Amino acid sequence: MTHPPYLSPAYRSTLLRAPSRPPLLLKADPDTIELTSPVFGHHEVDEHEADLTRQHSGEPLGERIIVSGRILDAAGRPIRNTLVEIWQTNAAGRYAHPVDRHPAPLDPNFTGAGRCLTDDDGRYRFVTIKPGAYPWRNHHNAWRPAHIHFSVFGTAFTQRLVTQMYFPGDPLFPFDPIFQSVPGPAARERLIAAFDIDATEPEWALGYRFDVTLGRTPVEDS
Repeated sequence: MTHPPYLSPAYRSTLLRAPSRPPLLLKADPDTIELTSPVFGHHEVDEHEADLTRQHSGEPLGERIIVSGRILDAAGRPIRNTLVEIWQTNAAGRYAHPVDRHPAPLDPNFTGAGRCLTDDDGRYRFVTIKPGAYPWRNHHNAWRPAHIHFSVFGTAFTQRLVTQMYFPGDPLFPFDPIFQSVPGPAARERLIAAFDIDATEPEWALGYRFDVTLGRTPVEDS
């Protein structure tokens, strides 16, 4: 098993979130179980939503990056026309959310959320800003490595996966209980994007590749 455990004491909030009783077995009802494709809200997904640097009147601060990859099923087949959503901090390590009180500056030109649909080959592509590390008070001197949250729908709501993408060579990996809660170095490696020189655009943005395989990419229990 490569998924993080529901209860990981070093990740303190799991003490409140993890189930304390055995699961109940419910009989599947074919009339009520979710078998249909996802519906993505009241509005169609606009192609401009995938560029997080063009959602406001000005340029956001920070290092511009391109994040792309493929969404695959467990057999390695592309999942077409499926929704990929991301959310993240700005370059200073702060979320554009009222609950985030980290004393780092907000960027009026960066909201930190985007979405797109995969193409016929299961590919997606985002343009964004490299997020910053931030403190999170889980333990003494606790800092989250730079990461981007991903939500991926398969062909049904029951296949939805929420995970995190990290950046190569981050010095905070050994100190992060969320990253370390994923058992085994091979599984943790699947959460780290690869630098992609082919996706890098000269004099404009570095590229990173992050492929997601439903059933193999570790999920986020947060």
